[in-house]
Amino acid sequence: MACLSLSQLQKFQEDGFLVLEGFFSADECVAMQQRIGEIVAKMDVPVHCRTEFSTQEEEQLRAQGSTDYFLSSGDKIRFFFEKGVFDKKGNFLVPPEKSINKIGHALHAHDPVFKRVTHSPKVQALARSLGLQMPMVVQSMYIFKQPRFGGEGALVLIHGEVVHRSEQNLSNRSRQAYTFHLMEASGTIWSPENWLQPTAELPFPPLYT
Repeated sequence: MACLSLSQLQKFQEDGFLVLEGFFSADECVAMQQRIGEIVAKMDVPVHCRTEFSTQEEEQLRAQGSTDYFLSSGDKIRFFFEKGVFDKKGNFLVPPEKSINKIGHALHAHDPVFKRVTHSPKVQALARSLGLQMPMVVQSMYIFKQPRFGGEGALVLIHGEVVHRSEQNLSNRSRQAYTFHLMEASGTIWSPENWLQPTAELPFPPLYT
């Protein structure tokens, strides 16, 4: 189990974030990395990334395709690429596994490895120690932080009201992270203006099983 101590809970409440070293085992991290490797090896690159455009109208269509691809990704597993990784004909300029910015936004629902991690007993225990009564998993992402573009076994717990960012990775190694977002559904109304919405195919799943 991974219940927070009183001192950890107080620190999270004061700072808005908390680093839990060794929260996931090395085996769990390796399993996620291996699974992502399998997903990437079979990925279907979206057409709007592959197509060469020559007119302003075609470029606008490409931008719209990218927007639609993102906005309809809440209940799917989709691929989002770094800038400058395709040539004008849609061919990779770098190895495909080095081209991806992130995969989102429903790994927690559609992939057994990430579903198991997301709903693991220690994650549920952590949520309960935070006092969450009815947490729902609203989205998940696997972020690559490719070297020269845009880790190990720790969990970073971040409050929803804390503004945060991750700086560009200037090392020669990828800095990968699996992230998922929880919403307290008890007494909460999800904003209809949020781009991310539950669908008939995938309502927001409860964390607790």
